[in-house]
Amino acid sequence: MGETQSEVLVVSQNYPPDQGGNASRISDTCTHLANKGWRVTVLAPPPAFPHGEFDRNWTRKETHTEGNVTVHRLWAWQPTDTDPSFVSRLAYYLIFPLHALVWLLFNARDYDAMITSSPPIFTGTVGIVWRLLGRKPWVVDVRDLWIDASIGLGFLAEGGLLERASRAYEGFMLRLADRVTVTTTVLGERLSDQYGLDPGKIVHLPNGVDTGVYEPTDSDADPEIVYTGTVGYAQALEPCVRAMSEIEHPDATLKIVGDGDIRTDLEQIVDEENLHDRVIFTGLVPRDEIPGILDEAAVGIAPLEQDETFEYAVPTKAYEYMSAELPVVATGVGEIESLIDDSGGGVFVDTDPEKLAAAFDSLLADAEKRATFGEAGRTHVVEHYDREVVAQELNDVLRDVTTP
Repeated sequence: MGETQSEVLVVSQNYPPDQGGNASRISDTCTHLANKGWRVTVLAPPPAFPHGEFDRNWTRKETHTEGNVTVHRLWAWQPTDTDPSFVSRLAYYLIFPLHALVWLLFNARDYDAMITSSPPIFTGTVGIVWRLLGRKPWVVDVRDLWIDASIGLGFLAEGGLLERASRAYEGFMLRLADRVTVTTTVLGERLSDQYGLDPGKIVHLPNGVDTGVYEPTDSDADPEIVYTGTVGYAQALEPCVRAMSEIEHPDATLKIVGDGDIRTDLEQIVDEENLHDRVIFTGLVPRDEIPGILDEAAVGIAPLEQDETFEYAVPTKAYEYMSAELPVVATGVGEIESLIDDSGGGVFVDTDPEKLAAAFDSLLADAEKRATFGEAGRTHVVEHYDREVVAQELNDVLRDVTTP
């Protein structure tokens, strides 16, 4: 079998026009793999994230081709409320892998390897059956400690039946896989400790960024602080919004690009604090507009809740800001702080409105400081986090596990 004939099946809950870091990561990864000789097929549900931004689709299956990538959209429940109920979320997460599983039973023989993207962890159901049907390789791509995050955010009761069942399932899935790719080293260590995984099967593949797309120009930046991505519970956006009532720069604005569960809550704070001239919500915008939005801004924010639950996390947006030579103001714990320290691409502060406002003012008042941070950040991501480089590492993993 020649390399150009190798077929890989990618199963992901999100794929563009879904928004968010994982949708773009999977899309870019598939494109790069196709360019490296793989025939890539993606299974994904109809677009539904952020919830409430897409019309519900009742078509059983839609197929389209993007370059050398074939995408099958398999029907699944699509929440239309901005903050869906637990039942609606669960239906979204469960129906898609069940539909994908039925599809797989008729098409498994066409593929040489499978990648399932987690979270949600239920995409792994397709991989489990894939492995039980034969010995073809399976790679689990893990971007998040989904169970821990669900407990930390109050969606799952610690020690309850659902947590125990979820951990048993996740452990079985990861032990059965041939390789487990993780976005940060801390994430890999946590999974290894939690489930007794062989460290040799864990491969570090960071989120990364397409540095050729997120490239700076010489345009003058507005005094604008920008956030791009999911407006959700894990993102510490409330103190960022409140910081705009403390900021001293007369023309500074915060632009929140994206949508999600807590947008309504943030809009209420804007109303209460009379920040309509300071805070702008754009809602969803086409992905190809994001580089231009970053190019017009002065500062990018990557706020995570200051909770050890998220110590493994580095949001994709942080790499995108750095690639666009935007200085980054970050919050959280663990890996995100290490990225800021190692890159020299910004500042790390507590999730406190006054401290955030001080960081914003300091950067907006000093163009030389912004340029220094921006240049250091771009140099760092070009060397270590370009998605072409990351995709080559994944290609090597796939070639390794598919070689007899």
